Amino acid sequence: MSAFQGVVESAADWRGAEAARSDDWIRHLTDAEIGELEAALSNAKAKGLSGTQVTRADFPLGSMAATLDALGDELANGRGFFLLRGLPVERYSKEDAGTIYWGMGTYLGRPWPQNARGDLLGDVRDTGKSMLNPHVRGYETTVHLPFHTDGSDLVGLLCLRDAKSGGLSSLVSSVACHNEMARTRPDLLERLYEPFYYDWRGEHPAGGNPYYSMPVFTRHDGRLFNRYIRGYINSAQRFPELPRLTPFEIEALDTLDALTVSPEFRLDMVLRPGDMQFINNYVLFHSRTEYEDFEDEDRRRHLKRLWLATDKISSRPQSFEDRGYDRAGWLKQAS
Repeated sequence: MSAFQGVVESAADWRGAEAARSDDWIRHLTDAEIGELEAALSNAKAKGLSGTQVTRADFPLGSMAATLDALGDELANGRGFFLLRGLPVERYSKEDAGTIYWGMGTYLGRPWPQNARGDLLGDVRDTGKSMLNPHVRGYETTVHLPFHTDGSDLVGLLCLRDAKSGGLSSLVSSVACHNEMARTRPDLLERLYEPFYYDWRGEHPAGGNPYYSMPVFTRHDGRLFNRYIRGYINSAQRFPELPRLTPFEIEALDTLDALTVSPEFRLDMVLRPGDMQFINNYVLFHSRTEYEDFEDEDRRRHLKRLWLATDKISSRPQSFEDRGYDRAGWLKQAS
């Protein structure tokens, strides 16, 4: 574990208020690119393949392949996010839209399991479950999701249908929040470089503890890495054998939370049907507002989700490798 060293120099140090005044993070698909994607879909379907059965070889792209490679560089080494807009999802079945999205994902990285069941192409929609159940995860509900990270290198969302109201997607640069704390409250930031306990919420490896520990911030191989889910830190307090959060630790977490929701730091966006948002999970936190859904099942909010490992990040801190999944095993299997 790398110790706290002050401000981090990074292209991912941006502020939402400034980003909102520009749209250079939005990339509109051209008619030619949509044609490439549809031809690749036809190629996969001609082989009898769909969804997670499809490999990059089954989904051949022309100039779009180079575009996705450049966008992968932007994720790993640049701003850390982008939005692709304009996929005409109304033309496709849910299965075909998912296959296109999965096929594009094969050009950005390799699949990363999203839960203990090993799901690789996830569905983000309301299941009627309650967050009061410690085994339920936020994406299965309509509730507000505070700023947090997921478990992979890259996270992607494809919007198939939006909600009746709400469901705003928000991003914040964790690098910018880190650096603001380095300038104003380095004492609190230093504590965020030390481990906190997180609740596995029922997804711990068989025979393992129902919780794990990781720092919020880690420096490794010239990069800043972050892992943060405040709700899971709080719910880990249900285990009596774990130490109680101290007032100083709570102040450190509260200070970070306050920066994430500040209009100066956060970037809000509406995900429209056909939008594809990709983020680098190590330099961004993401959030979603509460939403109201339609009664009609065919109109209810529905997003497809990808978690990906990118080769453009050559190594990760050991704590990220040890969170319970056998990375070497599933990466080899997915290759």
